[in-house]
Amino acid sequence: MKQVKIQIPSLVENIRVVESFIDNSKDAFHIEDDIYGNIMVAVTEAVNNAIRHGNKFDKDKNVYLSLYADQAKVRFEVEDEGQGFDYTNLIDPTAPENLENPGGRGIFLIRHLADEVEFHKDGRNVQLTFLLPAPSDSDSAVNGAEVHSH
Repeated sequence: MKQVKIQIPSLVENIRVVESFIDNSKDAFHIEDDIYGNIMVAVTEAVNNAIRHGNKFDKDKNVYLSLYADQAKVRFEVEDEGQGFDYTNLIDPTAPENLENPGGRGIFLIRHLADEVEFHKDGRNVQLTFLLPAPSDSDSAVNGAEVHSH
């Protein structure tokens, strides 16, 4: 299993560092476009939560982003240095009484986009797993164009 880690200070503008990290991983691990879109939204949302809610925009606190990948899946792990939170008792943003609330959709969105979501360390650590489709012979010719794997 391959592993890559970065550490970023808790500043919202560092989300672009996360975006380039995901861009690089797309090529390195041959992540398909539809899964890549889910990863980009879910992982940047998780990092945004870590900066905003976990570390409360304290630039002296870091967010740690790790990527673990093998043939079958990629797993992103986001960890902050905050107090943690009760991830077992989140409101449902789709419930009628919550539809007008501006917040509360981040984790709901992450759970929807990732194949598996696990929280650890009192909510300071979230692991997002995305399953990669098994390469098959039918993938060799997509829309009439040949696809060569490296």
